[in-house]
Amino acid sequence: MAASYAQRLGAEFIGSAMLLATVIGSGVMGETLSGGNVAIALLANTLATGAILVVLITMLGPISGAHFNPAVTVAFSLRREISVADGTGYVLAQGAGALLGVLVAHAMFDLPVWQLSQKVRSGWAQGFSEWVAAFGLIATILLTLRVRPEAVATSVGLYITAAYWFTASTSFANPAVTLARAFSDTFAGIRLADVPMFVAAQFLGSVGALAVVHLLTGKEQPIASDPVRSPAE
Repeated sequence: MAASYAQRLGAEFIGSAMLLATVIGSGVMGETLSGGNVAIALLANTLATGAILVVLITMLGPISGAHFNPAVTVAFSLRREISVADGTGYVLAQGAGALLGVLVAHAMFDLPVWQLSQKVRSGWAQGFSEWVAAFGLIATILLTLRVRPEAVATSVGLYITAAYWFTASTSFANPAVTLARAFSDTFAGIRLADVPMFVAAQFLGSVGALAVVHLLTGKEQPIASDPVRSPAE
C-alpha cells in the first residue's frame, strides 16, 4: 500500500532531521577529537555523512522517495514525477526537519542550541563547487535510477563521500542543508550571508544535470511514476 501524503512528509522531515544531526554532530565530534587536524575532522564528517545517507535512503525511500533535498524535489517536479503542490510540502518538511536536526545536534553536545554561524564560505570557486556538487548529485540519482534503482542509496552515499573531498566547498549540494547549517557556528557551519550564493548554484547545478541527462537518454518515459523511487541528500 502506498504511503499517504502525511506519511511521506513525515519521512522527509525525519530523514532531513537525522541527516543534519549527523552532519553537525559528526563535525563537532571530529573537530573535538582530531587535535586540531582539520583533515581528520573533515574525514570523520565525510564518513558519517556518506554512511547516514545510505541508511536514510534505504529505510525511508519506500515511503517518500527519500529526497531530503529541495534541489532533488525540484528536479523530479520538473520531470513531472511529483506535483508542484506535493513538492512544495516536501521542501517545507525538509527545511523544518533540517533545522530541527541542527538543534538536536547542539543539544547532544551541550552547546548553545540557537547559534548563527560565522564561518565564511565565499568566492566564485565556492559557488562553482556547489554547482558541480549539485550537478553530480542529480546526475548520479537520475542515471542510476535508469539501470539499478536498488543501488541509488549506495551511489548517493558514495558520491557525497567523494564530493566532500573533490569540491572546494565540501559539497553541501542541498539548499535545506545549506540554510540549516547557517544556524550552527561549528565545524560544518556556513555564514548566513554566503547561503544565497550556495543555494542559487545548487539549483542551477540541478537544472544543468537535468539537461545533460536528457541529452544522454533522450525523451524517454520517467523510470518512476511516483516519488517513491527518487532519493538523495
